[in-house]
Amino acid sequence: MEYKTDIEIAQACELRPIGEIAARAHVDEKYLEQYGRYKAKVDPALLRESDRENGKLVLVTAITPTPAGEGKTTTTIGLADGLKRIGKDVTVALREPSLGPVFGIKGGAAGGGYAQVVPMEDINLHFTGDFHAIGAANNLLAAMLDNHIQQGNSLHIDPRRITWKRCVDMNDRQLRFVVDGLGGKPNGTPREDGFDITVASEIMAVFCLASSITDLKERLGRIIVGYSYEGNPITAADLKAVGAMAALLKDALKPNLVQTLEGTPAFVHGGPFANIAHGCNSVMATRLALKMGDYTVTEAGFGADLGAEKFLDIKCRMANLKPDAVVIVATVRALKMHGGLAKTELATEDLAALEKGIPNLLRHVSNIRNVYGLPCVVAVNRFPTDTDAEIDFIIRECRELGVNTVLSTVWAEGGKGGEALAREVVRLCEEEKGEFRFSYELDGSIEEKITAIVTRVYGGKDISILPAAQKQINELEKLDFGGLPVCIAKTQYSFTDDPTKLGAPENFTVTVKNVKVSAGAGFIVVLTGDIMTMPGLPKVPAAERIDVDENGVISGLF
Repeated sequence: MEYKTDIEIAQACELRPIGEIAARAHVDEKYLEQYGRYKAKVDPALLRESDRENGKLVLVTAITPTPAGEGKTTTTIGLADGLKRIGKDVTVALREPSLGPVFGIKGGAAGGGYAQVVPMEDINLHFTGDFHAIGAANNLLAAMLDNHIQQGNSLHIDPRRITWKRCVDMNDRQLRFVVDGLGGKPNGTPREDGFDITVASEIMAVFCLASSITDLKERLGRIIVGYSYEGNPITAADLKAVGAMAALLKDALKPNLVQTLEGTPAFVHGGPFANIAHGCNSVMATRLALKMGDYTVTEAGFGADLGAEKFLDIKCRMANLKPDAVVIVATVRALKMHGGLAKTELATEDLAALEKGIPNLLRHVSNIRNVYGLPCVVAVNRFPTDTDAEIDFIIRECRELGVNTVLSTVWAEGGKGGEALAREVVRLCEEEKGEFRFSYELDGSIEEKITAIVTRVYGGKDISILPAAQKQINELEKLDFGGLPVCIAKTQYSFTDDPTKLGAPENFTVTVKNVKVSAGAGFIVVLTGDIMTMPGLPKVPAAERIDVDENGVISGLF
């Protein structure tokens, strides 16, 4: 069989006009703002004016990521197409990809094989310009902040306590730490500064949690950019930047509509980091997808300890959402890596390694069922090298927890390979009513909330708060931020804060190094380990393989 790359498969697909996809999603033409023939923005007024009931919400998450890959986005798209194939009225809600991973090492976020959203080139590159608008709003605030200091500094902003960074949607390690304002008095006040990648900007988190323009403006106004000499927080509202920032974001705030390879309506909107922020597409896109389909399939970034925890404890809490079912994606290959095998050793049967690695999957399953009270299914992305004995072992282990395992072949077969998973998801939604609960309540202290996540979700023993972080916690609680949910930033490669500890470690302590407030987003960011908010390019970046011909056809994009 001839092997085709993702982009070759996507370019061979015959796309439906976006108006046809909108009609399939019950979106009247009057709410549609077309960006060419195959993508459009949807006026959020539809949320207020539609009398449709919300459909079922299905969350797709995964085991702890490994270099072997899990295929979470691919499964999300393939499941939606599978639901469509068995006669369900379905929508899918996904994050937009960042240009950083596209040109770096990870690749895009439009799925893969025969389970993709299209036009994949557009989605993975500039799309409808949302990220550019977010970057512009972020950098406008930075410019107004430095200009305020230059023009007399009536707010007494301490240049040594500025917390707001500039951003760019590119992996550029050279910009992590900079000194700017050089060249004499006319060119600003010299100070240490730095850049984040756009998806790590608080504007992105605000954008994805906002429920309306009014809510967006309120959240933007609460963003803290630094502190005065007296120790008081300085906000975007103090700098009178809110109106102009919102003006830059007003069109971007409208959810984007595209399609899967099989013509399923897909809302692709927003894309915060899953280890520095909450890692989910926008609340407005999720609500729109729920309103326009009887089933909505969405995903959260990285493993269930990061993306799903934040989806459930932050996004669902703020947006009043309740998933009806959860899909946990795993591969035999990745579980064997958790069992200690090298990536080069995964093609041969090894039940001993699988037995050592499967506790990772079982902990995620237990969390979804026992911590959050939600029904779930394990979706195993099957590879040709997986043996029946290995598959049977996973099925038996999951069955002991009362969870079914379904094989998924959506990468190779699209929706057809997701039909069995779709039927199990429908069964869960219709027959198993979960009792959804959060992993912690908001009335606890910041320390108690961090401890709850580490002990209940990660499986750890305790937390260790460094003195500088404890001082930050005390200051935040004094400023009345103690009642916010917590967003833990840690490595995606382990339940712990040490990326080398694979599987399901026990009796570990997570070290809290830094604590800060994202007041606009409405959560406390807790930094553990070494979390990079501005990635760098690898030795051989993906950008070296990307090209475009004289007809405008792009190649090398995965």
